[in-house]
Amino acid sequence: MTPFGAKLRELRKARGITLTEMAASLEISSAYLSALEHGKRGKPSPMLVRQICTFFTIIWDEAEELERLSRISHPRVAVDTAGLGPRATELANLLAERIGDLSEEELAALLSNIRSIKPKRGR
Repeated sequence: MTPFGAKLRELRKARGITLTEMAASLEISSAYLSALEHGKRGKPSPMLVRQICTFFTIIWDEAEELERLSRISHPRVAVDTAGLGPRATELANLLAERIGDLSEEELAALLSNIRSIKPKRGR
């Protein structure tokens, strides 16, 4: 499941809306909506995110958070280490190889550590 998918499911369940009802309202297939929730489809388009915000009457900070989650929710990420040092390539490969073996606590620790690093290239 992706961060966006988890949030989408949380919003839908909290309001007691079925996947079929929501999909019909958004004029998308329930299979596609289910795949988004389960992280089996790539990140949603900005237009769909806006439709979802409208559907749930989400505004301001909560809408920005949903948009942020959609940007970081591609389930198949490619990491380009060309031009970086060998340690960067090693890190990317080890993470790809072992991410499925990490516990929730280990994932949280890694996320916290990486988030604490300030971007150097205006990203």
